[in-house]
Amino acid sequence: MRTSLAAPWRFLLHLCSTWFGIFLVTRVILLAAHADEFSGNYFAVFASGALYDLTFLVYAALPLGLYLALCPNGVWRSRPHRWLLHGALAASLFLMLFVAVAEWLFWDEFGVRFNFIAVDYLVYSKEVLDNIRESYPLPALLGGLAVAALLLTLLLRRPLAEALDAPVATARQRLAGIALLSALGALSLLLVDQQFPRGQDGNAYQRELSSNGPYQFFAAFRNNELDYTQFYASLDANQAGAQMHQELAAGNARFEAREPQDIRRQISASGPLRKPNIILVTIESFSAKYMGSNGNPEKLTPNLDALRTQSLYFNNFYATGTRTDRGLEAITLSIPPTPGRSIVKRIGRESGYASLGQQLAAVGYDSVFVYGGRGYFDNMNAFFSGNGYRIVDQSSVDESEISFKNAWGMADEDLYRQALKLADSDHAAQKPFFLQLMTTSNHRPYTYPDGRIDIPSGDGREGAVKYTDHAIAQFLRQAREKPWFDDTLFVFVADHTAGSAGKEDLPVSNYQIPLWIYAPKLITPGENATLASQIDLAPTLLGLLNLSYTSTFFGRDLLRDDALAPRVLIGNYQHLGLFDGKDLAILSPRGGLRVHEDALGNSRETRVGEDNPLVRRAIAYYQSAAHGFSQGLLAWAGQKKDIAINP
Repeated sequence: MRTSLAAPWRFLLHLCSTWFGIFLVTRVILLAAHADEFSGNYFAVFASGALYDLTFLVYAALPLGLYLALCPNGVWRSRPHRWLLHGALAASLFLMLFVAVAEWLFWDEFGVRFNFIAVDYLVYSKEVLDNIRESYPLPALLGGLAVAALLLTLLLRRPLAEALDAPVATARQRLAGIALLSALGALSLLLVDQQFPRGQDGNAYQRELSSNGPYQFFAAFRNNELDYTQFYASLDANQAGAQMHQELAAGNARFEAREPQDIRRQISASGPLRKPNIILVTIESFSAKYMGSNGNPEKLTPNLDALRTQSLYFNNFYATGTRTDRGLEAITLSIPPTPGRSIVKRIGRESGYASLGQQLAAVGYDSVFVYGGRGYFDNMNAFFSGNGYRIVDQSSVDESEISFKNAWGMADEDLYRQALKLADSDHAAQKPFFLQLMTTSNHRPYTYPDGRIDIPSGDGREGAVKYTDHAIAQFLRQAREKPWFDDTLFVFVADHTAGSAGKEDLPVSNYQIPLWIYAPKLITPGENATLASQIDLAPTLLGLLNLSYTSTFFGRDLLRDDALAPRVLIGNYQHLGLFDGKDLAILSPRGGLRVHEDALGNSRETRVGEDNPLVRRAIAYYQSAAHGFSQGLLAWAGQKKDIAINP
């Protein structure tokens, strides 16, 4: 006996089948974009991807299925309701096509499907929408998607009409449909997550293509913090503490050790305290690879290349993460990138730490965070104001003093002009200043004032890099005319690179950034090849001041602690790495442990256990950082904070 689906379920099946087709085409296009870097099993990618696609469709179909099951037969057969269902189909197709295009743009920018970054972009919608309007032909794009959705709806008109004309569902069929959808939803919740079936090792592009963008988005929204001890391999507290004391046991450090994993220690200076001014500029998205002195042939950084020869330049320096908030966290708190959100964005738990600004304010500095954009973005104002800084951002600058601005903030030259004003004011008051700047110009839509360089504004990343170089050179020329110049340390460092995605979870070379410390009267120029990262900057600066202080920093003084075993810490929300200059240990959720041998070369991946020495070092750092955060061991002035991680 032949049976057929009732009308509501046929409609739902047509709708989901069309969505499934869009997901499939999206996966093919994304695969084509990195076909030369893909090294996996195509069948496995599409099989796993289909499972994630179906899982998302089950979740999406549940509320619609419930409506269809409860819709009375009279309403179902009415003409207005049929038009409503046609409209719902067209609207859903527009939405799915929009998501597909958004995935492509996100993939082009970050090399991954939707993740924590996409979630953050929803939170800070004004900046993101302004950025999209300035970067893409939005009316034409949305109009094209609307036309495509209408054409698809017309193509599906006949099968849709057949579905709507099918026999209506009986009460039994309605209950059976809801029961089936509920069962599939429960199974999906129990059996499918971000790690299964796509796995957590191997080729990163393969894993990303094996998933589903909307599924990843909602999973990231749900899991924006991860409890370290629940998801990652751990050591005994005494073992982790002993390892960390060994990692940080410079000759001038005396540990207080109130508990095994407490890294609080006394740093004793070897000479008298100095109080030069400090201007620390964090440059948006500036990879070391852009510099001509590092082999870039496009001549984008003539001024920074020249500055390299006049500075103490660190040529083996790495970012800890892939976002601005990670760079600011590492530079300000000297802490590895704990899994999930950065401390900067952990609202309600972002303040009260022994930061670089607190340390300098305690000895009389005016610590100021100066941001080219609006400081509510990424929770920056709350973080810096709660950790010893006062705030100057775009909203506190008079419009007459801003010559140019885009979605992300004022042009770099306007930011530097504000820094000069602040420095002049503090110098007049005979107060040493610490200005920590964050630029915005080297970011999509890559726009800047006209006439500054020979690349038109908005023409791409290369122009923004060259404008960054121009603005820094102009800033230093103006600063040299100031009475405080000779007694000022100028520090230039990137927040992260322009692109950190690759075939591997943590492609080490994609985390390399430059660091300059420039002070003609105070610092002898030279190249420093010490393997180091952003967490080492704060203790190095305090070391240059000969400051004795109580440290909760996980970083080292790069000019003093060179006898310690080299390492940098890098991460990307879920995967946490320690690189020793040759090999890379990676910690992943569910206790995954791997080592990439020759990480900057052929990078051979091996599964290892907790007894691997490099892995033990990595575990000690990340476990101690997460423990210190959750237990208040990183608080300023020894005040333990009541902080509890709630994943």
